[in-house]
Amino acid sequence: VQLQASGGGEVRPGGSLRLSCTASGSTLDEYSVGWFRQTPKKGRGAVLCIGKNDGSTYYQTDSVKGRFTISRDNAKNTVYLEMNDLKPEDTALYICGAGHQSKRDICQGYLDVWGRGTLVTVSS
Repeated sequence: VQLQASGGGEVRPGGSLRLSCTASGSTLDEYSVGWFRQTPKKGRGAVLCIGKNDGSTYYQTDSVKGRFTISRDNAKNTVYLEMNDLKPEDTALYICGAGHQSKRDICQGYLDVWGRGTLVTVSS
């Protein structure tokens, strides 16, 4: 499977964005998927992950609870990251990754494939 992230851009604080992680080469419903973000200062870390079977979610980053949600549309081979009330500290390169492992393992970085990222900039 190959993954491509899209939907990033520049937004003001308090704004919203929806990122998409679209798969090709295989059906995404066989995979748990995670969204990660990367900055030069903090490196790469998991944000949210979603299971392959029941679509249940796992938060890895407390700071996004209540603001970010992850969902999947297997018919479109896509996983989404809905981001609301964005803050400057959310500025990062957002990358999706997938694997056959559990969503918890995906969020721990144990996965099979990384996609290319999409840049999110939150600035006034």
